[in-house]
Amino acid sequence: MPDLLLELFSEEIPARMQARAAEDLRKGVTDRLVEAGLTYEGVKAFVTPRRLALAVHGVPVRQPDLREEKKGPRVGAPENAIAGFLKAAGLKSIGEAKVQPDKKGDFYVAVIDRPGRAALEVIAEILPAVIKSFPWPKSMRWGAASAEPGALTWVRPLHAIVATFGPETEDPDIVPFTVGGIAAGNETRGHRFLAPQKFTVRRLADYQQKLDKAKVVLDAERRRKIILTEAKQLAFAQGLELVEDEGLLAEVAGLVEWPVVLMGSFDQTFLQIPEEVIRATIRNNQKCFVLRDAAHAKLIDKFILVSNMEADDGGKAIVAGNERVIRARLSDAKFFYETDLEVPLEHRLPKFKDIVFHEKLGSQADRIERIERLAGELAPLVGADVAKAKRAARLCKADLLTEMVGEFPELQGTMGKYYAEAQGEDEAVAHACEDHYRPKGPDDLVPSEPVAIAVALADKIDTLVGFWAIDEKPTGSKDPYALRRAALGVLRLVLSNRLRMRIFNWLFAHTVALKTQMESSIIPSEPYSALMPDNYVIVGLDVGKRIVQDIKQHGTPAGLSKESIGPPLAELMIFFADRLKGQLREQGARHDLVDSVFALEGQDDFFLIVHRVEALGKFLDTEDGKNLLAGYKRAANIIRIEEKKDSRDYTGAPDRELYKQDEEEKLAFEIDRAKLGTQRAIANEDFEGAMSHLARLRPYVDAFFEKVTVNVEDKPLRENRLKLLNEIRAATRAVADFSKIEG
Repeated sequence: MPDLLLELFSEEIPARMQARAAEDLRKGVTDRLVEAGLTYEGVKAFVTPRRLALAVHGVPVRQPDLREEKKGPRVGAPENAIAGFLKAAGLKSIGEAKVQPDKKGDFYVAVIDRPGRAALEVIAEILPAVIKSFPWPKSMRWGAASAEPGALTWVRPLHAIVATFGPETEDPDIVPFTVGGIAAGNETRGHRFLAPQKFTVRRLADYQQKLDKAKVVLDAERRRKIILTEAKQLAFAQGLELVEDEGLLAEVAGLVEWPVVLMGSFDQTFLQIPEEVIRATIRNNQKCFVLRDAAHAKLIDKFILVSNMEADDGGKAIVAGNERVIRARLSDAKFFYETDLEVPLEHRLPKFKDIVFHEKLGSQADRIERIERLAGELAPLVGADVAKAKRAARLCKADLLTEMVGEFPELQGTMGKYYAEAQGEDEAVAHACEDHYRPKGPDDLVPSEPVAIAVALADKIDTLVGFWAIDEKPTGSKDPYALRRAALGVLRLVLSNRLRMRIFNWLFAHTVALKTQMESSIIPSEPYSALMPDNYVIVGLDVGKRIVQDIKQHGTPAGLSKESIGPPLAELMIFFADRLKGQLREQGARHDLVDSVFALEGQDDFFLIVHRVEALGKFLDTEDGKNLLAGYKRAANIIRIEEKKDSRDYTGAPDRELYKQDEEEKLAFEIDRAKLGTQRAIANEDFEGAMSHLARLRPYVDAFFEKVTVNVEDKPLRENRLKLLNEIRAATRAVADFSKIEG
């Protein structure tokens, strides 16, 4: 079967756009091929700095023939209806249609045979459409044609198009089309400097082979492997080790068509500045890799660069040029570092009063004040020194005003650590300045030092509470303030460090502090325990239905009502629950078990929730667990049906005087015993033990259903028996809401 080869040859495509462009080209062409009935056997897209290419293997020679039946008017319909049908179906007379009986009578039906078109003809229509509608993030027009309406736009000026189609055994045809004044052909060029001459290509194998000879490595993954392998070998030859950087590797592979790996050096005096600064300077300015001493794992005064040229002098001039630029950039970085060291972090803080964090949340100084207060409150909970936690929170944002972070924003936190160490701050304070941003993502390290934990939690909780208070929540895929990352950070901090904290209480107390500060510019002096002394309990959190049933309130701290604070925090708890569900699901936990635990009253201790979900999952996999769930489902189904039929709930304690059969009395006795055992086990956080007590009800439940009739004529007796069954449902809620559990 024929193959299609397409190449779009242009000026340099930005490296950051290349991978997406290759995927867009693949999807754009193959979607249209399939839509046209031209299925294929395989496809692969390629991209280099100067070309976007696609090879589609096993395309049919022609579209399949199609037969379509078009239903027309009823036999005996008016002439104008029949005329319209003939025109739409392409028939000359009604005699060409067949009559088909229907439940509503006889109707005319036109049988239309549509012969398939040649694939070459179809492809000649598809490719220009793809090129004209290509979704570049940014595109341009060029040349004299750019002034004309509908001029072709491309990421950079497009120079040539290769488009061939044909079987392996024959010379392929050129796909006949022109777009933007460029006619498709079978000629391309190699490397801009090393092999600029034109040459003809036929199909993929021939294309790749000739490009290799013309100093172009077509496959981006192969270029990455060449760069990585040669860089490691060059470093190893001198007893050094490459500091790998996947992002930089992908970018450099998108900057060169013929990678040539070289090594350069810089003055050893620059090694006095922090390693992260050296790496950022060399990476950002020259797209080079740094090296370290394999024995001591410290940076050394050498770097790896990737050239796009095979120079006659072995690359000496290229290395010298890169060394000259890097020397200048490192000199700037050294100046920034030394200048920053002259101003203590504390002295930078007053400037934050003039910097707005958010128009509705005050200045950066206001935010730092809130983080400092919250970190001090959290410190005892996480085992941190209060004074150190508050000091770290006070200084943790100060490096944002330094010259170095202004030049390299990605070094925020890192430079704070170095400057804090240089001015003699406690080690825990200095490291908290760096670690309070963590975890930055799912693969990032989680702080484990108490002071860093306190500041990291305070920073993220303040962000979440603040933006929820002003109704700036994530919507769809939009999350401009990275609130999803902040919530996941809180979860990972709590779970990784096995922290026991009622998160809702802390969110509530900090909301009180935030609102008071916004209204009076002063954070309440009372401890958080007074702002939120465990007086509020979240009830009935149903993640699936996006609701919180209620927030029980016993008192109103700081004159603020649950109506002003509760609803936003209820939504924030659902937001946390969603993130926790996703995290547990990635770890293999069932989503319904998470829902069943969250639905219980007061479930805002994340560590305990996870512990309960894990125990519940393990227990339900056992025979006892299956028995417990089966017994619950049997009782709950009857109660649900009867409650719906009677339009009432059957809650409340049953009347023991109305028990008529031994099975009722035995079940009631065992339920009471199970409740007592369950309460004791839960008090000790032994959830598996609690469920074991409940599982022992199964034989008594079975005996009850076998011997006792629930729906009797005696209404008081019927009500009493339904209340007894409800006791089973109530007993299980000590562990989880079993109505949420599937199976």
